[in-house]
Amino acid sequence: MLGGARSGKSAHAEGLLPGTEATYLATARRIDGDADWDARIDRHIASRPASWRTVETPDTDALVAALDAARPDDPPLLVDDIATWLTGALDDARAWENTVDLTPERDRLVTAVAHCAARLVIVSAEVGLGVIPETRSGRLFRDELGAVNASLAEVCTEVLLLVAGLPLRLK
Repeated sequence: MLGGARSGKSAHAEGLLPGTEATYLATARRIDGDADWDARIDRHIASRPASWRTVETPDTDALVAALDAARPDDPPLLVDDIATWLTGALDDARAWENTVDLTPERDRLVTAVAHCAARLVIVSAEVGLGVIPETRSGRLFRDELGAVNASLAEVCTEVLLLVAGLPLRLK
């Protein structure tokens, strides 16, 4: 599930999971002293059904482990979202200041998605439809997210793009 900011991609993804149980793999990291970010995370958690389990997967190791541990009879998994996972991976690699090859991180994630045994819905931002960012960090993020989105799309059976709350089937 791809889409721009506030496109409705998370809500649409959640609506794809009928039934009472699901596991929400949350990739956002809490930031010490950022009350606004904490409030956003808390609102997101409160909006989910009470029967859903939330597992915080703020780094590649945690996200890959959760995907690898899934079994065919497990409740469906929802990863929300790849852009926040990527931000953490870029932070961890200190890529904002240095030239770093994130291909190994991307490959680990894509392999885990391809082999995940449970039903899986993935949310990611689409940032490649706009202008070229002015800053190096903006271009880095756009380029890396485009690469990971394309790699994930190759191994997913369905790909949707949400525009103005409307889903468009890409694959």
